[in-house]
Amino acid sequence: MRGYFGKRREHGAEQPAVLGGLKLRLPFVHYGMEFPDWIQGAILCVVPMGITAVMMDTLGIPFELAIAFVIINNFMYLLHTHFGDPAIAGWITAGIPLYVGFLNGFPAGEERIQALIALQLTVAFIFLIMGVFKGADVLVKRVPVSLKAGILLGAAMAAILGEFAATGRVWKMPVTILIGAALGFFMMFSKSAGPLRQKYGLFRYIAQFGIAVPFALAYGFGILIGEVNLPVLNWSFVALPIGEIIANYSVFGLGFPPMEYFLKALPLAVAAYIIAFGDILVVSTLLKSANQARPDEKIAFSPGRNSIIVSFRNFLQGLFMPYLPLSGPQWTAGQVLALNRYMNSSREQNDSYWGGATGIFWGMSIALLLGPIVSLFQPGIHIGMALTMLIQGYLCGYLALEILKDEGNLQKGIAVLVGAVLATKGAAWGLGIGIILWLLLEKDWTTAGRSVAEVTIVSEDSAQAKKAE
Repeated sequence: MRGYFGKRREHGAEQPAVLGGLKLRLPFVHYGMEFPDWIQGAILCVVPMGITAVMMDTLGIPFELAIAFVIINNFMYLLHTHFGDPAIAGWITAGIPLYVGFLNGFPAGEERIQALIALQLTVAFIFLIMGVFKGADVLVKRVPVSLKAGILLGAAMAAILGEFAATGRVWKMPVTILIGAALGFFMMFSKSAGPLRQKYGLFRYIAQFGIAVPFALAYGFGILIGEVNLPVLNWSFVALPIGEIIANYSVFGLGFPPMEYFLKALPLAVAAYIIAFGDILVVSTLLKSANQARPDEKIAFSPGRNSIIVSFRNFLQGLFMPYLPLSGPQWTAGQVLALNRYMNSSREQNDSYWGGATGIFWGMSIALLLGPIVSLFQPGIHIGMALTMLIQGYLCGYLALEILKDEGNLQKGIAVLVGAVLATKGAAWGLGIGIILWLLLEKDWTTAGRSVAEVTIVSEDSAQAKKAE
């Protein structure tokens, strides 16, 4: 069903919008409500709840305020889909262990909050520059492969080591978390999962929810064996104490961070951007596949628009409510979820991509406002975050090795060193060591050492210049 009363889209065109280049699309006016996506979003509200555990441990924020941060952040995701960016936005997830390590280098309390403000505002500035001046090629495409792979390896090592450290989440409820991880890895990555999806519709339906089902099964089992406390249900709505957040966690209450905090945050902000740029490449590829599968609608993706909206989210949060996982370009699991239903539906079943892309966050955000749902899952927030970080560690490690697949042993060795230093000593040390190793080992300082390809290019340029004369 169409489900809205706005202008009808022509076959193969973009969904209608207003405000010209801003491409503002409003529910019921420019797209209909896709309630299956609302339901999927509501089920997946357990995923963003996981970050409350990290915020409580690292920043000392009480759960009642941490969940308010999550809710406000979730509603801000809708800025993308309401202003012409089709990305299902998310965190810069792979860097979370690196942010925690950076913040732990500051005294707990106001100084640590100010350090997070400095980091988030620096990330916002980088995204703004890259979005406005289209500088992604300069910062990412010209970054040595060994350094990019090393950053991903460092994020992978930090994620996994953090969960299995002596004070890691795994040991808070070992049986529950390890069972949840086993189920999650099986459903998402095993060789058996693909054939099972093709053969059984029920398995395919369950698998599309990502870690939500493994979380629910592990959570229930943890309650049965006594590792997880029984939830105490709260039947009221979740409060959003905006005044308290601004007074105690914003630049207006704590003051602007010292300049030295920004200088310390800069290497990590650069690493966070390099990680996040991988998400921009992924969403671009996924949306190209959607355009091929559904020729009735053109989904236009602009990396510049995406980066500017990400910058705005980070600026806003950095000023008013610093958010530990930062604001990133895409949530891959949610992107796949929305696209999977859209690509496998006809126009009669799902008129426009935008209904589902907005619906997933409407459903999730509203579910997070409901006290019974939040209190039901509150005892399991450590499970959700542990599963998120273990799976993120696997993905980052896999991507790093994929980048290095066609590279030589020199690049692979540098990547391992950068990753190990970054995971143990932080982004500044990791990037510094990576640049020094690249200059010492990879950079060819001799004119005689130029490759055949370089010589060929120079020769061709010289020949073309003579021909032009």
